[in-house]
Amino acid sequence: MNVFGTEMHLATFIFVVCEVLFFVTQLVFYLENPSDKIRKYYLILLGLLILYNITGGLFPDPNLPLDINLQINLAYGTGFCMGSYFPFYFYKVFGLDDLEWHAKKGVWYFFIAPFILSFGILLPLSNDLSNVIWYGMAIPVLYAIYLDTLIFLFIRKKYKKTKHRLEAILSYAAMCPWVFLPIFSYVDASQFTEVMVTNLGFVVITFLFIRKMIYENRKAFEKLNGFDQKIQIDQSAFFNQRCTELGLTKRECEVAEQASQGLTSKEIADKLFISERTVNKHLQAIYKKSESKNRVELINSLNSYS
Repeated sequence: MNVFGTEMHLATFIFVVCEVLFFVTQLVFYLENPSDKIRKYYLILLGLLILYNITGGLFPDPNLPLDINLQINLAYGTGFCMGSYFPFYFYKVFGLDDLEWHAKKGVWYFFIAPFILSFGILLPLSNDLSNVIWYGMAIPVLYAIYLDTLIFLFIRKKYKKTKHRLEAILSYAAMCPWVFLPIFSYVDASQFTEVMVTNLGFVVITFLFIRKMIYENRKAFEKLNGFDQKIQIDQSAFFNQRCTELGLTKRECEVAEQASQGLTSKEIADKLFISERTVNKHLQAIYKKSESKNRVELINSLNSYS
Protein backbone atom coordinates (compact mmCIF):
# COMPACT_ATOMS: atom_id res chain seq x y z
CA MET A 1 0.00 0.00 0.00
CA ASN A 2 1.57 3.28 -1.15
CA VAL A 3 0.88 6.82 0.13
CA PHE A 4 0.05 10.10 -1.59
CA GLY A 5 0.26 8.55 -5.04
CA THR A 6 4.02 7.93 -4.72
CA GLU A 7 6.18 4.81 -4.70
CA MET A 8 6.59 5.05 -0.90
CA HIS A 9 5.04 2.20 1.05
CA LEU A 10 2.82 3.03 4.05
CA ALA A 11 5.22 1.23 6.42
CA THR A 12 8.10 3.37 5.15
CA PHE A 13 6.07 6.56 5.65
CA ILE A 14 5.17 5.60 9.24
CA PHE A 15 8.81 4.88 10.07
CA VAL A 16 9.92 8.19 8.52
CA VAL A 17 7.42 10.22 10.57
CA CYS A 18 8.41 8.51 13.84
CA GLU A 19 12.12 8.83 13.11
CA VAL A 20 11.89 12.53 12.21
CA LEU A 21 10.10 13.26 15.50
CA PHE A 22 12.70 11.32 17.45
CA PHE A 23 15.52 13.02 15.53
CA VAL A 24 14.22 16.49 16.46
CA THR A 25 13.95 15.46 20.13
CA GLN A 26 17.47 14.07 20.26
CA LEU A 27 18.84 17.07 18.36
CA VAL A 28 17.48 19.37 21.09
CA PHE A 29 19.27 17.28 23.75
CA TYR A 30 22.47 17.34 21.72
CA LEU A 31 22.37 21.13 21.25
CA GLU A 32 22.05 21.46 25.03
CA ASN A 33 25.21 19.37 25.43
CA PRO A 34 27.34 19.35 22.23
CA SER A 35 30.10 17.43 24.02
CA ASP A 36 27.90 14.31 24.03
CA LYS A 37 29.73 12.38 21.28
CA ILE A 38 27.60 9.24 21.57
CA ARG A 39 24.43 11.20 20.86
CA LYS A 40 26.16 12.92 17.92
CA TYR A 41 27.07 9.59 16.31
CA TYR A 42 23.55 8.34 16.92
CA LEU A 43 22.04 11.46 15.31
CA ILE A 44 24.18 10.91 12.22
CA LEU A 45 22.98 7.31 12.09
CA LEU A 46 19.35 8.36 12.47
CA GLY A 47 19.70 11.12 9.88
CA LEU A 48 21.15 8.68 7.34
CA LEU A 49 18.34 6.24 8.02
CA ILE A 50 15.71 8.93 7.42
CA LEU A 51 17.35 9.90 4.12
CA TYR A 52 17.58 6.25 3.13
CA ASN A 53 13.89 5.65 3.89
CA ILE A 54 12.79 8.76 1.99
CA THR A 55 14.91 8.22 -1.12
CA GLY A 56 14.44 4.45 -1.13
CA GLY A 57 10.70 4.92 -0.71
CA LEU A 58 10.18 7.60 -3.35
CA PHE A 59 12.75 6.63 -6.00
CA PRO A 60 12.84 5.58 -8.75
CA ASP A 61 9.54 7.04 -9.94
CA PRO A 62 9.21 8.03 -13.64
CA ASN A 63 6.41 10.43 -12.70
CA LEU A 64 8.75 12.66 -10.72
CA PRO A 65 10.48 15.60 -12.48
CA LEU A 66 13.97 14.18 -11.83
CA ASP A 67 16.27 12.25 -14.14
CA ILE A 68 15.66 8.55 -13.52
CA ASN A 69 19.39 7.78 -13.22
CA LEU A 70 19.73 10.54 -10.62
CA GLN A 71 16.84 9.03 -8.68
CA ILE A 72 18.47 5.60 -8.77
CA ASN A 73 21.79 7.07 -7.61
CA LEU A 74 20.09 8.83 -4.69
CA ALA A 75 18.11 5.75 -3.68
CA TYR A 76 21.06 3.36 -3.78
CA GLY A 77 23.57 5.97 -2.61
CA THR A 78 21.85 6.56 0.73
CA GLY A 79 21.78 2.80 1.27
CA PHE A 80 25.51 2.57 0.61
CA CYS A 81 26.09 5.48 3.00
CA MET A 82 24.18 3.63 5.71
CA GLY A 83 26.23 0.47 5.19
CA SER A 84 29.46 2.49 5.13
CA TYR A 85 28.69 4.39 8.33
CA PHE A 86 28.08 1.38 10.54
CA PRO A 87 31.75 0.30 10.86
CA PHE A 88 32.56 3.88 11.92
CA TYR A 89 29.63 3.86 14.37
CA PHE A 90 30.88 0.67 16.03
CA TYR A 91 34.46 1.92 15.98
CA LYS A 92 33.53 5.11 17.86
CA VAL A 93 30.62 4.08 20.09
CA PHE A 94 31.93 0.68 21.15
CA GLY A 95 35.62 1.49 20.98
CA LEU A 96 36.51 -1.26 18.50
CA ASP A 97 39.99 0.04 17.68
CA ASP A 98 40.72 -2.97 15.46
CA LEU A 99 37.99 -1.67 13.15
CA GLU A 100 39.69 1.68 12.53
CA TRP A 101 41.11 0.88 9.06
CA HIS A 102 37.80 -0.47 7.78
CA ALA A 103 35.86 2.42 9.32
CA LYS A 104 38.07 5.11 7.81
CA LYS A 105 39.44 3.56 4.60
CA GLY A 106 38.04 0.12 3.85
CA VAL A 107 34.47 1.28 3.22
CA TRP A 108 35.79 3.83 0.71
CA TYR A 109 37.65 1.17 -1.26
CA PHE A 110 35.02 -1.57 -1.17
CA PHE A 111 31.68 0.28 -0.78
CA ILE A 112 31.89 3.86 -2.01
CA ALA A 113 34.32 3.37 -4.93
CA PRO A 114 32.36 0.44 -6.46
CA PHE A 115 29.15 2.45 -6.06
CA ILE A 116 30.59 5.47 -7.88
CA LEU A 117 31.98 3.25 -10.64
CA SER A 118 28.78 1.24 -11.08
CA PHE A 119 26.03 3.81 -10.56
CA GLY A 120 27.88 7.00 -11.37
CA ILE A 121 29.64 5.84 -14.54
CA LEU A 122 28.34 2.48 -15.84
CA LEU A 123 24.64 3.15 -15.30
CA PRO A 124 24.50 6.40 -17.37
CA LEU A 125 26.49 4.68 -20.13
CA SER A 126 24.48 1.45 -20.32
CA ASN A 127 21.09 2.40 -18.83
CA ASP A 128 20.87 -1.25 -17.73
CA LEU A 129 20.16 -1.26 -13.99
CA SER A 130 19.94 -5.04 -13.65
CA ASN A 131 23.41 -5.58 -15.12
CA VAL A 132 24.86 -2.73 -13.05
CA ILE A 133 23.46 -4.30 -9.89
CA TRP A 134 24.59 -7.80 -10.88
CA TYR A 135 28.20 -6.92 -11.70
CA GLY A 136 28.71 -3.72 -9.74
CA MET A 137 27.48 -5.07 -6.42
CA ALA A 138 29.72 -8.15 -6.31
CA ILE A 139 32.58 -6.49 -4.41
CA PRO A 140 30.33 -4.64 -1.89
CA VAL A 141 28.40 -7.86 -1.18
CA LEU A 142 31.58 -9.87 -0.52
CA TYR A 143 33.05 -7.07 1.60
CA ALA A 144 29.78 -6.80 3.56
CA ILE A 145 29.97 -10.49 4.46
CA TYR A 146 33.65 -10.15 5.44
CA LEU A 147 32.99 -6.97 7.44
CA ASP A 148 30.03 -8.51 9.20
CA THR A 149 32.16 -11.45 10.34
CA LEU A 150 35.01 -9.15 11.36
CA ILE A 151 32.83 -6.93 13.54
CA PHE A 152 31.43 -9.98 15.32
CA LEU A 153 34.95 -11.26 16.06
CA PHE A 154 36.09 -7.85 17.32
CA ILE A 155 33.04 -7.57 19.60
CA ARG A 156 33.62 -11.03 21.02
CA LYS A 157 37.29 -10.21 21.58
CA LYS A 158 36.75 -6.90 23.37
CA TYR A 159 33.57 -7.60 25.33
CA LYS A 160 34.25 -11.16 26.39
CA LYS A 161 33.15 -11.58 30.04
CA THR A 162 32.17 -7.91 30.46
CA LYS A 163 28.84 -6.39 31.44
CA HIS A 164 28.62 -4.58 28.07
CA ARG A 165 28.83 -7.80 26.05
CA LEU A 166 25.06 -8.24 25.68
CA GLU A 167 24.59 -4.63 24.58
CA ALA A 168 27.34 -4.95 21.97
CA ILE A 169 26.00 -8.25 20.61
CA LEU A 170 22.43 -6.89 20.38
CA SER A 171 23.71 -3.81 18.58
CA TYR A 172 25.63 -6.06 16.23
CA ALA A 173 22.52 -8.16 15.52
CA ALA A 174 20.50 -5.01 14.83
CA MET A 175 23.25 -3.68 12.57
CA CYS A 176 23.54 -6.78 10.35
CA PRO A 177 20.67 -5.82 7.99
CA TRP A 178 22.35 -2.48 7.20
CA VAL A 179 25.70 -4.04 6.45
CA PHE A 180 23.83 -6.33 4.07
CA LEU A 181 22.06 -3.51 2.24
CA PRO A 182 24.11 -4.27 -0.89
CA ILE A 183 22.74 -7.83 -0.72
CA PHE A 184 19.16 -6.50 -0.57
CA SER A 185 19.92 -4.59 -3.75
CA TYR A 186 21.59 -7.64 -5.28
CA VAL A 187 18.52 -9.86 -4.81
CA ASP A 188 16.10 -7.01 -5.61
CA ALA A 189 14.19 -7.28 -2.31
CA SER A 190 10.83 -5.50 -2.07
CA GLN A 191 10.63 -2.07 -0.39
CA PHE A 192 8.39 -3.45 2.38
CA THR A 193 10.79 -6.29 3.22
CA GLU A 194 13.82 -4.01 3.13
CA VAL A 195 12.31 -1.25 5.24
CA MET A 196 10.89 -3.62 7.84
CA VAL A 197 14.16 -5.49 8.34
CA THR A 198 16.36 -2.39 8.53
CA ASN A 199 14.00 -0.28 10.63
CA LEU A 200 13.22 -3.01 13.12
CA GLY A 201 16.97 -3.25 13.58
CA PHE A 202 16.98 0.49 14.18
CA VAL A 203 14.34 0.05 16.91
CA VAL A 204 16.77 -2.24 18.72
CA ILE A 205 19.61 0.29 18.27
CA THR A 206 17.35 3.05 19.63
CA PHE A 207 16.37 0.97 22.66
CA LEU A 208 20.03 0.28 23.42
CA PHE A 209 20.93 3.95 22.89
CA ILE A 210 18.22 5.13 25.32
CA ARG A 211 19.27 2.46 27.81
CA LYS A 212 22.88 3.63 27.55
CA MET A 213 21.87 7.27 28.06
CA ILE A 214 19.83 6.38 31.16
CA TYR A 215 22.80 4.45 32.54
CA GLU A 216 25.21 7.33 31.87
CA ASN A 217 22.83 9.91 33.39
CA ARG A 218 22.36 7.73 36.45
CA LYS A 219 26.13 7.46 36.88
CA ALA A 220 26.46 11.23 36.54
CA PHE A 221 23.71 11.77 39.12
CA GLU A 222 25.33 9.35 41.57
CA LYS A 223 28.67 11.08 41.07
CA LEU A 224 27.07 14.49 41.67
CA ASN A 225 25.25 13.17 44.73
CA GLY A 226 28.52 11.81 46.10
CA PHE A 227 30.17 15.18 45.42
CA ASP A 228 27.39 16.96 47.36
CA GLN A 229 27.82 14.57 50.27
CA LYS A 230 31.58 15.20 50.23
CA ILE A 231 30.92 18.95 50.35
CA GLN A 232 28.61 18.48 53.31
CA ILE A 233 31.21 16.35 55.08
CA ASP A 234 33.92 18.95 54.36
CA GLN A 235 31.66 21.75 55.62
CA SER A 236 30.87 19.80 58.78
CA ALA A 237 34.58 19.13 59.39
CA PHE A 238 35.39 22.80 58.83
CA PHE A 239 32.63 23.88 61.25
CA ASN A 240 33.96 21.56 63.96
CA GLN A 241 37.47 22.87 63.32
CA ARG A 242 36.28 26.46 63.77
CA CYS A 243 34.52 25.55 67.00
CA THR A 244 37.76 24.04 68.29
CA GLU A 245 39.74 27.12 67.24
CA LEU A 246 37.31 29.36 69.11
CA GLY A 247 37.52 27.19 72.22
CA LEU A 248 33.82 26.27 72.28
CA THR A 249 32.63 23.40 74.45
CA LYS A 250 30.72 20.46 72.94
CA ARG A 251 27.36 21.91 74.03
CA GLU A 252 28.32 25.38 72.78
CA CYS A 253 29.19 23.82 69.40
CA GLU A 254 25.74 22.23 69.25
CA VAL A 255 24.06 25.56 70.08
CA ALA A 256 26.24 27.44 67.57
CA GLU A 257 25.41 24.92 64.83
CA GLN A 258 21.67 25.33 65.37
CA ALA A 259 21.99 29.11 65.57
CA SER A 260 23.94 29.17 62.27
CA GLN A 261 20.97 27.40 60.66
CA GLY A 262 18.66 30.27 61.64
CA LEU A 263 16.84 28.63 64.56
CA THR A 264 15.52 30.84 67.37
CA SER A 265 16.55 30.33 71.00
CA LYS A 266 13.26 28.56 71.75
CA GLU A 267 13.63 26.26 68.73
CA ILE A 268 17.21 25.44 69.74
CA ALA A 269 16.02 24.69 73.29
CA ASP A 270 13.30 22.35 72.04
CA LYS A 271 15.69 20.54 69.72
CA LEU A 272 18.46 20.08 72.31
CA PHE A 273 16.04 19.42 75.19
CA ILE A 274 17.35 22.25 77.32
CA SER A 275 15.77 25.46 78.62
CA GLU A 276 15.66 28.65 76.59
CA ARG A 277 17.53 30.41 79.37
CA THR A 278 20.38 27.90 79.07
CA VAL A 279 20.49 28.46 75.31
CA ASN A 280 20.83 32.22 75.75
CA LYS A 281 23.57 31.64 78.33
CA HIS A 282 25.48 29.49 75.88
CA LEU A 283 24.97 32.09 73.13
CA GLN A 284 26.48 34.83 75.30
CA ALA A 285 29.54 32.66 75.90
CA ILE A 286 29.77 31.89 72.18
CA TYR A 287 29.51 35.59 71.24
CA LYS A 288 32.30 36.40 73.65
CA LYS A 289 34.64 33.66 72.41
CA SER A 290 34.00 34.47 68.74
CA GLU A 291 34.08 38.24 69.36
CA SER A 292 30.63 38.54 67.77
CA LYS A 293 27.84 40.97 68.67
CA ASN A 294 24.94 39.15 67.01
CA ARG A 295 24.03 36.00 65.09
CA VAL A 296 25.02 37.44 61.71
CA GLU A 297 28.56 38.15 62.94
CA LEU A 298 28.60 34.72 64.63
CA ILE A 299 27.70 32.93 61.40
CA ASN A 300 30.38 34.89 59.51
CA SER A 301 32.93 34.02 62.18
CA LEU A 302 32.06 30.32 62.09
CA ASN A 303 32.34 30.21 58.31
CA SER A 304 35.65 32.02 57.93
CA TYR A 305 39.24 30.94 58.45
CA SER A 306 41.09 32.20 61.52
